[in-house]
This record gives sequence, structure tokens and C-alpha cells, in this order.
Amino acid sequence: MSEIRLGRHKVRLPRGRFWRVCLGIALLLGGVVGFLPVVGFWMAPLGIMVLSIDFPVVRRFKRRVKVRYGRWAQARRKQSDGPGSEAP
Repeated sequence: MSEIRLGRHKVRLPRGRFWRVCLGIALLLGGVVGFLPVVGFWMAPLGIMVLSIDFPVVRRFKRRVKVRYGRWAQARRKQSDGPGSEAP
């Protein structure tokens, strides 16, 4: 069975590729109209995660975003740990 990992939690997904693709597209569309009540912008990244199981193009996009965010976060930590960052 397919699953995605969100932090320490695992979320099971439908076994059939058709249903996973439908779920991923529905989440992406829900993220597009995230300004409406109930749906939100949180749905778009989740849709990308679901679609990355079946589509290598989406998987590569997700990986690039993760690497880019990791580098950004690491540089930001180095900036805040640099000289002069201590409180007086």
C-alpha cells in the first residue's frame, strides 16, 4: 500500500493509481482556491506529494524544492549563529 510521510506520521493512500491521481489533482485544485473557507493553500503541497508517487516529473520537482529549502534553511541558521548574534 502506498503512503506518504508527514513528519512522524504516515498517511495511507489508495492502492489504485487512478484513485491516487484523482486525489492528488483534487488536492491541487483545492489548493488553487485556497482563499475559500474549508479548503486551504495547504492542499497544494499535499497534492504534489501524492502525485509524486506516480509521476517521476513531479517527484523530481518535489526533490528540487526540498533540496533548495534545506540549503536556504542551513544558510539562515549559519547567518543567525554568526558573530554578533549573541545577546548583550
